[in-house]
Amino acid sequence: MDEEKKNNEAEGRKLMENALKSVHEVKVGDVVTGEVLAIDDENQLVVGIENTGVEGVVPFKELTADRNADIHDLAKVGDKLQLVVLSTIGKDKENGSYLLSLRRLEARKIWDQIEEEYKAGHTVKGKVTNNVKGGLVVDVDGVRGFIPASMVEDRFVEDLSTYKGQELEMAVVEIEPSENRLILSHRAVVAKQKEAEKKALYEKLQPGDVVEGKVARLTNFGAFVDLGGTDGLVHVSEISYDHVDKPSDVLKTGQDVKVKVLNVDPERDRISLSIKALLPQPWDDIEEKAPIGSVLEGQVKRLVTFGAFVEVFPGVEGLVHISQISHEHIATPGEVLKEGQDIKVKVLSVDPQQHRLALSIKALTENPHAGEEEEEHEGGSSNYRRSDRSSRSERAPRRNDRSNRGGNAPQARPAASRSNTKVSAPGEEEEDTGFSLGDLIGGALDQFKSDKQDDQKDDK
Repeated sequence: MDEEKKNNEAEGRKLMENALKSVHEVKVGDVVTGEVLAIDDENQLVVGIENTGVEGVVPFKELTADRNADIHDLAKVGDKLQLVVLSTIGKDKENGSYLLSLRRLEARKIWDQIEEEYKAGHTVKGKVTNNVKGGLVVDVDGVRGFIPASMVEDRFVEDLSTYKGQELEMAVVEIEPSENRLILSHRAVVAKQKEAEKKALYEKLQPGDVVEGKVARLTNFGAFVDLGGTDGLVHVSEISYDHVDKPSDVLKTGQDVKVKVLNVDPERDRISLSIKALLPQPWDDIEEKAPIGSVLEGQVKRLVTFGAFVEVFPGVEGLVHISQISHEHIATPGEVLKEGQDIKVKVLSVDPQQHRLALSIKALTENPHAGEEEEEHEGGSSNYRRSDRSSRSERAPRRNDRSNRGGNAPQARPAASRSNTKVSAPGEEEEDTGFSLGDLIGGALDQFKSDKQDDQKDDK
């Protein structure tokens, strides 16, 4: 009997020891299994921690981040949950309870996943929950991350609030789970995507191609157009056939445009584009728009020593030669005209192939000296012919006399001396003076030669 009693006591002690060994000590940070015992009035779960003999509580905020959720939809009595121990409640650790969290345990798992992605060089996705001073706050599967403003895009972003609610792909820059520190970069993803798109674009883009793009930014010398992978430049001279002082006068950032590729240089990372190359050519149908004899309105664009260039249509300039500016003699076009001046001109000639227009200003004004020149012309001609006939009749015997005495007969005047003297300007009909050079100087030259020979004979 005593022996049986001893055996029972020994077996009881053994069971007690095994029971004590099965009870684990609960420490902060441990992951434990808790069975839901009740849902109390404070909107929290009361759970029993397996193999410990103690209880713990899970507040609603440690159960979910959704403030509008119903706790009864999240857990029921009898459910077993994996929880993490946050802290103890009360001074008696052995008989007290523990503060537990489901949400933070799930976050810990996510931290581990993010860290694995970081080590593998992969990206993560998250939703922008807020914009704060200096950057964006994002939620990566329940983990709070931060994107500094300088890492949002590969360009300056003035208003970060536009990103709120967007889902972004990001690269992990820095991760420290113990401090809940997660620094992310969306700019790195954008740069990598653009590099891939740029490479593909350079491989397929050829001079002469017509593509569509969006004006990315404007400068004083042109407009950069986003072609979907890289930017091409439309120089200010390639925007329009009209003169453009500033690209911002014609284009706006974000505007959709159609452009023609002029040149592709992958080594220098440059693409030259043109907008005006897709516009109607200014010189098309110029003979119909500016027929010879028509009067056009234009603006003086440039003054040069030999005349003035006048724009009569956008992209179409014609030349007013200095001789066609005024009936008065002028040394330089600047004496009469100024750049930017609006004037009327008459078309003298059109050359579509060479893109040339000959214009005249004086053709539209009356010559104030027309009457004087006509009177002087007619009077001078009559007087000269009378004196010329008289002079010739007086000289004729002396020439015959010299011929009889064996003198040399006067040589025939060159053909050039007999031709009429003409004065003309570009695009103007030639003006015939009515006199030949021989008529003007021939008789006087013969008289001079005859008198000189007679003087030589008298000296002998």
